[in-house]
Amino acid sequence: MTTTTTQHNHPHQINIIVGSTNPVKINAAKNAIAQYFPSSTIHCQGMHAPSQVAEQPMTEAETKLGAINRAKYCQQQAEPADFYVAMEGGVDQFEHGPATFAYMAIISHDTLSVGRSANLPLPEKVYAALAAGEELGHVMDRMFSTQNIKQKGGAIGLLTQGLASRESIYTQALLLAMTPFINAELFND
Repeated sequence: MTTTTTQHNHPHQINIIVGSTNPVKINAAKNAIAQYFPSSTIHCQGMHAPSQVAEQPMTEAETKLGAINRAKYCQQQAEPADFYVAMEGGVDQFEHGPATFAYMAIISHDTLSVGRSANLPLPEKVYAALAAGEELGHVMDRMFSTQNIKQKGGAIGLLTQGLASRESIYTQALLLAMTPFINAELFND
């Protein structure tokens, strides 16, 4: 049995393609993967990748599909890379009220790992605006008098008084989604 964990195998350069041009998503992917490969040079670039779902996904299933579609698009359209990473934010109505969250999709060597962030509860009036067709970033910008918050701290930063950010939550979810690649011998048994 060959072992391919990071402790034994340090690639010199790791190439990552992110299915977005949003700097928050690009930084989250770079930061998460760099933590597993501290002695490697990380080359991370974003590209436009269509989600093939609604601009504002309104269910968990639609959100997950959007992330997977973006990652697969990157794998098909971009140059060869070690990891193809995509993130899709969505909302859904849960037993305890509406919430927003994001799905992560990471592809490496034809293996797909799907991860998910924690829920951020949303006020009912925000959910109502989303159900009426608005996008979360726009609703937050209007409520908090911000501009383009989705490329900064996001709704997460606004609603947590800056204690968490969109990037910090995406980084955490990506760290977890990376585990099948970091522990390949356990997952490929």
